[in-house]
Amino acid sequence: MSPFLAIQSRGAGAMNSQFLDEASKVIHEPQVLINMVSKRVRQLSAGSRAMVPVEGRMGLADIALAEIAQGKLVLAETSNGQEPEE
Repeated sequence: MSPFLAIQSRGAGAMNSQFLDEASKVIHEPQVLINMVSKRVRQLSAGSRAMVPVEGRMGLADIALAEIAQGKLVLAETSNGQEPEE
């Protein structure tokens, strides 16, 4: 079973598997992708604007995945090769 099946946006239902497949081609590590989506969902729910066109009934996780798939949201690294702190 895929670890992605459990990711959901609040009040928006399950993610669209097409967005998940596309984002998985960009970020290959499942845990890293989960963390990126989770952090971006928090930002979007706090009022950040989407960096991609929002179509139909896209949930917050769908928006985050679309941003990753389209290269609008990337994983930044610090000079020591570690993921940056918030």
